[in-house]
Amino acid sequence: MPPIRFTLEATCPTTGARAGRLETPHGVVETPVFMPVGTQATVKTVPPNELEAMDTRIMLSNALHLMLRPGPDLVAEAGGLHGFMNWDRAVLTDSGGFQVFSLANLRKITDRGVEFVSPLNGDKHFLTPESMIRVQNKLGADIIMAFDECHAPGSREDAIIALERTTKWARRCLEAHERPDQQALFGIIQGGLFDDLRTRSAEAILSLPFPGYAIGGLSVGESKADMIRLLRHTTPMMPTDKPRYLMGVGTPEDLLVGVRLGVDMFDCVMPTRIARHGTAWVEGKQTAITKACYTRDFGPLDKDCGCTTCARYSRAYLRHLFKAKEYLGYTLLSIHNIYVLTNLMRMSRKHILAGTFPRFLEEQVWPLLDIEQS
Repeated sequence: MPPIRFTLEATCPTTGARAGRLETPHGVVETPVFMPVGTQATVKTVPPNELEAMDTRIMLSNALHLMLRPGPDLVAEAGGLHGFMNWDRAVLTDSGGFQVFSLANLRKITDRGVEFVSPLNGDKHFLTPESMIRVQNKLGADIIMAFDECHAPGSREDAIIALERTTKWARRCLEAHERPDQQALFGIIQGGLFDDLRTRSAEAILSLPFPGYAIGGLSVGESKADMIRLLRHTTPMMPTDKPRYLMGVGTPEDLLVGVRLGVDMFDCVMPTRIARHGTAWVEGKQTAITKACYTRDFGPLDKDCGCTTCARYSRAYLRHLFKAKEYLGYTLLSIHNIYVLTNLMRMSRKHILAGTFPRFLEEQVWPLLDIEQS
């Protein structure tokens, strides 16, 4: 039996939005859920106690980065990621497929695997489905991901190669997985921007005995309309009794669209990345805190927000931190941005369970696209 158990608690009959419970070896994760990204075994600039304070039940780390530094053997010696980070809640590790995609000038892909040059020191590595599963087995996350080939918007021929390779690698990942009773291995659907290739990939990946499935290859440069079209096409093919994970998507409006279309899990670096550039989500818009108009603004960043940043600090103080180049500013805006996304998912869940999700969507101030027309 896989180490996770997913229970679908409610489905919105109007939209298809879902509320569920994902039981993991390190606690229950209520869905829909946003997972903060802790690439290097830490969410950048955010102390773990702040994540706990906002009731973060699961976070994401990256197997490729941790393979390069400090190494999976050291992490395993520390008791796996949970012991290494002193984090007793759930963890998901990405296999590194997206990082290989994003570092295109440092890799060469074949059916056997990926020749990869470390951006840290120039060392050469050969990554295979088997080696990346071994790395994730040692890291010890509750949920691990199959090694896939992420495909950017491009030719149909390249999309076919990527999806066929992803399918072959998925089978190899299942065969290499040494801890199926302790770690849940999710498969990944690819297919580029082509509906029929998404269907082909879904049929192949869904035929394999994964306890959960992810949609990959989105939020990699395609238009919002294409992302929505592909989500509308793909999610209905996915099992209702297993978790659905949309990889790398993390703006408030995109999360709401994903929930609207039946997705359960999301992750993205955006909340901390834009925070380090002095940007926060306020009343549905990205707001630069460094603007001169905030110099003497002693009100909270967002008067309706429940995060610790908004409860304790003013816009004037936050602006000062960024102007003074104080790292505390990065932390406080990151806390706020992560809270915005986690609370948005919490409220979505509440309204799905109450049967009021369509009205909740209508009341949002986010610049939602008209998904019915997309």
